[in-house]
Amino acid sequence: MRIRIAHETVYRYDTPATRAIQILRLTPRNHDGQYVVRWRVEVSEDCRVEPREDSFGNLTHTFTVDGPISELSVRVAGEVETQDTHGITRGTREKFPPSFYLRQTDLTAPDSAIIDWANEISEGGNRAALDTLHAMQSHIYSNFKFDVDATATSTTAQQAFANQHGVCQDYAHVFCSAARYLKIPARYIGGYFLRGDGVVHTESGHAWTEAFLPDLGWIAFDPANGICATEAHVRVATGLDYLGAAPVRGTRYGGLGEAMDVKVSVDQASRQSQQ
Repeated sequence: MRIRIAHETVYRYDTPATRAIQILRLTPRNHDGQYVVRWRVEVSEDCRVEPREDSFGNLTHTFTVDGPISELSVRVAGEVETQDTHGITRGTREKFPPSFYLRQTDLTAPDSAIIDWANEISEGGNRAALDTLHAMQSHIYSNFKFDVDATATSTTAQQAFANQHGVCQDYAHVFCSAARYLKIPARYIGGYFLRGDGVVHTESGHAWTEAFLPDLGWIAFDPANGICATEAHVRVATGLDYLGAAPVRGTRYGGLGEAMDVKVSVDQASRQSQQ
């Protein structure tokens, strides 16, 4: 399947900013089942965009813009060819051993409620790890309410689990929290998802998880959709949590009254585009 993606972030300031520094994690890499046909990064201001690789092996682009800045837009667009690998992720850039992804963070640290749930769903560690991971995914998908108004980038796994609602990044944090408690390496994945209901335009990308089992390697679980990753998923960035894989992070000087507008479109490329 060939998937076409466009992702634009626009910042507007009531009082112009004097400088802005941004790090973008918006460029996918090739791996088994994913090939980047074309990809473009555009910044509205005149600046030098530096391609780099971060500590997780994500492709990044860094730039600095000097003001005054009343409006700043960042746009990426391209096409990615995907194949269904039945949820198995191979051929990715790996800079850490799987055990590194046992580390908890402020966003994924479990509390007693998550620990009790993990112990219950794993049957005290007696259930096969793969079955436990599938059961965790099914539970989150079936019992959590998807609610874009009930979360923020700082929402923790503890808060999301207690509230039983949130968005895909919250689902991923809960999954990672429980898996790591059970000594199963798990990592946060940011990217894009081609929905099957015909919806093309959204206000954000997508997030899911990968868990490591010695006999299978990394397996991609998408708790927000209740499935393992398919050819509809485009993998972009990985980290211990959202902050490590955030599509856009940075800082600004000045710029009071900031407003941010994000537009994402993900659809299947036409046959004409593929030729």
